[in-house]
Amino acid sequence: EGTVAASMLVSCVTQVVYVFKFFSWEMGYMHTMDIQHDRAGYYICWGCLVWVPLLYTCHTLFLTTHPFEMGVPLTLALTALGVLGVWVNYDADEQKIRFRSNNGELLIWGKPAKKIVAPYVTAQGEKKTNLLLASGWWGVSRHFHYIPELTAAFVWTSPTLLGGTWAAF
Repeated sequence: EGTVAASMLVSCVTQVVYVFKFFSWEMGYMHTMDIQHDRAGYYICWGCLVWVPLLYTCHTLFLTTHPFEMGVPLTLALTALGVLGVWVNYDADEQKIRFRSNNGELLIWGKPAKKIVAPYVTAQGEKKTNLLLASGWWGVSRHFHYIPELTAAFVWTSPTLLGGTWAAF
């Protein structure tokens, strides 16, 4: 009826921030394991062209026919949580890239970065080492960057759950 329901607003704002982060930090993805090892293989291409557009938006399509008014406090809280999740995900990935580009010699959250030197052997038998970040967001948990990304995804899908259905959640 010419208005945007709060449920749609939460979902769309969080997704727009997520997509903005993706495109503004596009070069950062070149440092991820997916790109470094798979290049532009089937997994990456299929994921970007099919999985993300389909699954990341199916709940929004559901909300077009099942709008849900959540009230201002819940709308603001969920939107803030979603935006925070996207920012923390960006910051965690950025910490890791800065850590690796500075060979582990930098300050994270005002303190020298903690690092783990991890030796490994390649399939060709070469002995190599890798630096692992053990402070900042990466000191909170291993693969920490998934936690805020899942938080953002929960936020942009939660209006369908709050609207009383698990269908698109």
